[in-house]
Amino acid sequence: MPELSGNKGEWSEIYVFLRLLEMGKLYAADSELNKLDDVFYNIINIIRNENAGILEFRIDRVNGLISVVNTETNTDLCNISVSEFKENADKLYNEIVSANTPSFSIEEVEAFLDSMNVKTLKAKSTDKADIRIKIHDINTGYESVQGFSIKSRLGGASTLINAGKTTNFIYEITGPVNDNVMTVFNNCSKLFKSKFEYLRNYAHCNVSYYGMENDTFEDNLSLIDGDLPKICAYMLVEYYSSGINTVQRSLNALIDSNPLNYNLSKGQPFYQYKFKKFLTDSALGMLPSKPWDGRADATGGYIIVREDGEVLCYHLFNRNEFENYLISNTKFETASTSRHDFGYIYEDNGRYFLKLNLQIRFIK
Repeated sequence: MPELSGNKGEWSEIYVFLRLLEMGKLYAADSELNKLDDVFYNIINIIRNENAGILEFRIDRVNGLISVVNTETNTDLCNISVSEFKENADKLYNEIVSANTPSFSIEEVEAFLDSMNVKTLKAKSTDKADIRIKIHDINTGYESVQGFSIKSRLGGASTLINAGKTTNFIYEITGPVNDNVMTVFNNCSKLFKSKFEYLRNYAHCNVSYYGMENDTFEDNLSLIDGDLPKICAYMLVEYYSSGINTVQRSLNALIDSNPLNYNLSKGQPFYQYKFKKFLTDSALGMLPSKPWDGRADATGGYIIVREDGEVLCYHLFNRNEFENYLISNTKFETASTSRHDFGYIYEDNGRYFLKLNLQIRFIK
């Protein structure tokens, strides 16, 4: 009976592991996720922390073999041909794209993994990186072990910033607001666009950023840039009130309104630059609920599995392409209002407030 079962995202991590060992190279992508044939990093080995110990999968290019070594016991476990990695990577890709259940097993691939003492889909790690790779940079000659976060486009679009009460932003409602306005807002259409239309065009009330529900997330944003809490707050109001959900379109709207009164006459991209840093730090390790010290967990960058099975990376050496990819491929999304306790006006000591929640998902 199969012991390994996972969803498309979890199996995609194994797919990356197998495919990269077969290829022996990690290719870079441009901002549109196109492969850059002349930009790549040679893979020396891939490291997994398994139940049996720390395993290194060393690439022997001369003999076309992958040597599996337990570095804790200094034991050579096996030597497997690169062609077997290709065969199993191809098989796994086909199984992932054809799977029609949330979780599934793949017996043949599991047997192959078992032969190498790989017993888990998601390797244990001391950091948040999904895979650790020792790479050789042909430009500098530098070799290092780097952690990469893996995102797969073979299944549903994954989140970049997960919703929680920690990601709630608080706004004060001012103007001719009273209990009746609160009741109408809370009970009218489930569409936030309609709620905001009532609030502004009929009740003639204003929505002003007040603060954040979670001090840690607010501190993390302020560490990246002091204006980020306000920038996120303005973009959230734009999303919930207009329905504009892509980050790129939201930034364009923010530039047009320029609520922070930046001097945009010289063409400096104040809003884009600050929000790019936020998305990038979120991708590389910053979590809303944990104090952020600015150090990335995914020290190498991002690996993305494209729909056609191509495995490409945004290395931090090529940070601009990565940042542009994040801006162009993310969107705001409405999470569960009941679970995360937002989306309704409430009264507190004669003042009226509204919480809006931040969740950002990849478009694909």
